[in-house]
Amino acid sequence: MEAVDIAMTLTFLVIASTVVLYAIERYSIETIALGSVAAFIVIFSIFPVSNPDGSPVVAADFLAGFANPALITVICLLIIGQGLFQTDALEGPAKAIVRMTRGRSHRAAIPILLVVAVLSAFLNNTPVVVMFLPILTAVAATVGQSPARVLMPLSFIAILGGMTTLIGSSTNLLVANYAAQHSGLQLTFFSFTPIGLIVAGTGALYVLFLMPRLMKTRKTMAEEFQATSGKQFIAQIEITYGHPLVGVEAVSGMFPKLKDMTVRLVQRGQKPLLPPFENVVLSPGDTVIVAATRTALANALAQRQPLMEAESDGNVAGREPSATTPGSISLAEVVVAPASRLMGRTLPQSGFYSETGCLVMGIQRRSRMPRMAMNDIRLEAGDVLLVAGKEDEIGRLRGNRDVLLLDWSTTELPRRRYAPHALIIFACVVALAASGLVPIVSTAVAGTFAMIATGCLNVRQALRAIDSRIFMLVGASLAGAVALESTGGSTAIASAMVYVLHGASAPVMLSALFFVVMLLTNFLSNNAAAVLFTPIAINLAEQIGQRPEAFVVCLIFAANSSFATPIGYQTNLIVMGPGHYRFIDFVRAGAPLALILWLTFSLVAPWYYGL
Repeated sequence: MEAVDIAMTLTFLVIASTVVLYAIERYSIETIALGSVAAFIVIFSIFPVSNPDGSPVVAADFLAGFANPALITVICLLIIGQGLFQTDALEGPAKAIVRMTRGRSHRAAIPILLVVAVLSAFLNNTPVVVMFLPILTAVAATVGQSPARVLMPLSFIAILGGMTTLIGSSTNLLVANYAAQHSGLQLTFFSFTPIGLIVAGTGALYVLFLMPRLMKTRKTMAEEFQATSGKQFIAQIEITYGHPLVGVEAVSGMFPKLKDMTVRLVQRGQKPLLPPFENVVLSPGDTVIVAATRTALANALAQRQPLMEAESDGNVAGREPSATTPGSISLAEVVVAPASRLMGRTLPQSGFYSETGCLVMGIQRRSRMPRMAMNDIRLEAGDVLLVAGKEDEIGRLRGNRDVLLLDWSTTELPRRRYAPHALIIFACVVALAASGLVPIVSTAVAGTFAMIATGCLNVRQALRAIDSRIFMLVGASLAGAVALESTGGSTAIASAMVYVLHGASAPVMLSALFFVVMLLTNFLSNNAAAVLFTPIAINLAEQIGQRPEAFVVCLIFAANSSFATPIGYQTNLIVMGPGHYRFIDFVRAGAPLALILWLTFSLVAPWYYGL
């Protein structure tokens, strides 16, 4: 047996094993991907194979995928999305959408996804998904819904929309151009739009109404803790001159601007004002004692006109001026340890701020909720303190013997004052990518630099946005594609199909062509699958004396059916990180969609084309 045949057999074995290991999720995606790349390098070192131009296939060919422009684009778009998230740039539009739909998340998502489908028919899918991903994420967060329910549908609906016109996907154009050159078939802009609407419309019904029920919500440990925690902290708001609450009057015993907080006491000089508050107007010098969740306190700190200050101005007893700069503040929770020196002391007496540089924003006591100023509460073992400070100051609390830092609770406050910058950068990236004037990889890299240079993100936050699973998954998948093409594995699959289908009827050939291409496009790129099978599709049509249009359109739809794996299409990779998806999630939700499209086309195409 020749070396190329052995290499081809081993290539199929590695790819099959890799897919199975991805699906069972016993090992991490990074480990499996790295193992597959290592296997290809070893196989082709022992059994040398040459490219069509005569050059040997070497290790560099398998590693080239890790510098692929599509991969760089996806990573940069993740960083740009992190910039929008870090600045809460889309909070306003998200809340407006929620208000228009009366807070019902399914009503908010469906119109947005339908708009995505229409735009994807006329624009490149990637910038459309990039445009709407942060909007849908913000809408989901506003209504308390997991992004997993809407982000995979976003990718799939964009792919479906791209099936319906000649320019909806680069795959469509590749197939149409090859068919025009080799068969004389001229596909116009809307040549396959009618049947495309039938096929894509059937798939859209599944995506909009059934698929969200199949999605599993997966969160990080920190998100799980925070999502289930409704505990209340006692906090205080110092009303100073120019404070946003100056002049706010109680309405029906409540303060409208503090709707997410329970006001327990207003301290006016030596006089405490207790609820219900009637005809109380807040004025400078007042101290408002509130009970609020961590989320409510974080929002109060992160507003462009913050209700609370996460840094001291030196006016509060026991506090000193802080060097903490706006936008670089983290929140964390610490527990007062047994035998702590803080026990029995108030915050001003404890010197906690002077020693640690972290400011206590709230106190939570499980046994009872005291009705007194936060600075008058004497601390007890087990009290939970919500503290604000720089990341390094929070980190140093790990070595503090007086408190126990809950590491999972550390989060950074949004940099809302940079929100306009983030929106402008995002708009420019989308506009340039959609126009086609500048390659999307160029705009993505430039947008990433702009996010960091303008202060929307720091380098550490940008690096944290990079998903190692996506990086390894794409690199390893491209290595597999190199192995398939160089050994002739792809051509062998196509030749086997022609042999098996010889003598079959036109509808059977059409259905089989769709099914085989649909399988391959989820592991090769959709463009590679399309280029490989276009001459085969035309040849099949000629064998049975049929016009090639039905077979060419079949190839277009099948090559776009990249739903069953995250590596099938670039937009799947874009939503994988923000949606916290795993490989098996795409198999569970995407494989049924691909089968629905296959069955729909197999039933409709013979009638539509008169076969």
